[in-house]
Amino acid sequence: MPKIIAIANQKGGVGKTTTAVNLSASLAAKKRKTLLIDSDPQANTTSNFGITPGNNARSFYHFLLGDAPLKDVVVKAKPPGLHLVPSNTDLAAAEVELMKVKSKQTVLRDRLHDSADHYDYVIIDCPPSLGLLTINALTSADTVIIPLQCEYFALEGLSQLLRSIKIIKARYNPRLLVEGILLTMFDRRNNLSFHVAKDVKLHFDNKVFRTVIPRNVRLSESPSHGKPALLYDSRCPGSLAYLNLAKEIIEREEK
Repeated sequence: MPKIIAIANQKGGVGKTTTAVNLSASLAAKKRKTLLIDSDPQANTTSNFGITPGNNARSFYHFLLGDAPLKDVVVKAKPPGLHLVPSNTDLAAAEVELMKVKSKQTVLRDRLHDSADHYDYVIIDCPPSLGLLTINALTSADTVIIPLQCEYFALEGLSQLLRSIKIIKARYNPRLLVEGILLTMFDRRNNLSFHVAKDVKLHFDNKVFRTVIPRNVRLSESPSHGKPALLYDSRCPGSLAYLNLAKEIIEREEK
């Protein structure tokens, strides 16, 4: 069975999609067969791979609601070993449709069961909210990575997310753990980044990844070229940081 990791934070602009895309690419580059699921109606993860999220295409929406099996919605991505379940704006209606389902919080878990067992990792990019799409991702996941930007108000909303994780763990998914808090957009020229990093490590200690993602223009540019940073500029600080993050996660598994 694969390890399923949700990338979640209800705040936007924290590097969530950047992390989902580039961590998945880095795991694939390290010869781990990886499935990346775009569960955000904004479909930024999908467009990050140069895929136009057309409304009529088979997508995560069709898989989630049982209209298509996983094999019919998966597309190959690069680097080799990386597969993507794309999203589009149809997914915005999924939360309304899920309200009619009896076990609406566990639909994704039930749909993924046995259909993704040939992957090493499944990465789920969650929308910036704590709605049913995010709840389904957390109910399906083994662990959750929380990207946290090294900026003012970084900790705002984090306690709410951790409370939600605790509730989901108690009600639906007792195996759910916090894989780690990932510091993103770290700027060495800015003292605030160091202060935020220090505060987060003080409060959460061993829950904070050793790897820190720097503020890096190549990470920002790569989506416009339809590829992960690793394929856009493999030597840029952002690419190297996500490779280190993948290594850190793999080493944890091997222990």
